[in-house]
Amino acid sequence: MTLTIAGLQHDGVSGDVDANLAIIAEAAREAASRGARLLVTPEMFVTGYNIGERLAPLATADLVDRVAAIAAEAGIGIVAGLPEPLPDGGIANALVLVDADGAALLRYRKTHLFGDLDRSLFEAGDALPGVVEIDGVRVSLLICYDVEFPETVRAASLAAADVVIVPTAQMEPYAHIAERLIPVRAWENQVHLVYVNRVGSEGDLTYVGRSSMVSPAGEILDSLDSTSTGLMIATIDPEVTRRARQENPYLADRRPELY
Repeated sequence: MTLTIAGLQHDGVSGDVDANLAIIAEAAREAASRGARLLVTPEMFVTGYNIGERLAPLATADLVDRVAAIAAEAGIGIVAGLPEPLPDGGIANALVLVDADGAALLRYRKTHLFGDLDRSLFEAGDALPGVVEIDGVRVSLLICYDVEFPETVRAASLAAADVVIVPTAQMEPYAHIAERLIPVRAWENQVHLVYVNRVGSEGDLTYVGRSSMVSPAGEILDSLDSTSTGLMIATIDPEVTRRARQENPYLADRRPELY
């Protein structure tokens, strides 16, 4: 079994949930027509990311249901970045993974908050998401800054993930993360990485784009430049992951008792 994934690089419409859901719906239809089984949006795409006090009123529990309805109508799974309201009145920077029937398979709250922006808006999650299986492919999730910590991707790889999906809102001056760090993370963990970024600007942020899908050998399977909007698509094959872990024995040769 394999899993074809589409990543949506887009600027979105800051603070406009209806407009962003319409963008997701159009992308879902296009991705499904191109053979993809899963569509990935950037971080916090449903509402916008750097929107300050406008965020709280938009962080409603029905956002997941609205994403699920789009998935079911288009017949494609979706990983969507959105705010999750918390019982204490706070907000998590979250992902939901719904399948092609609209059933929620996985939810994840960003565990590593970046700078004053994240900390002023969000509460950190306290657990990594684990792994779910889609079409025989083992899938895990991270959000943006999470991937910059080696331990997060290593944990997914040790849990036998074939692919780690990373919606992001990476901004200037950090293009080097997209260009250099992401292939290294894939290589050192023998895992596919799907890194899906925003473009354009939002408030005082300028997003760097450069979304990519990377093989366990660190090779770029598909990518987009710093300004384009649209889809990138690649197929994740668990056999490629298995072979990579045979050919590059980092995981087998670890000595965790030393570290």
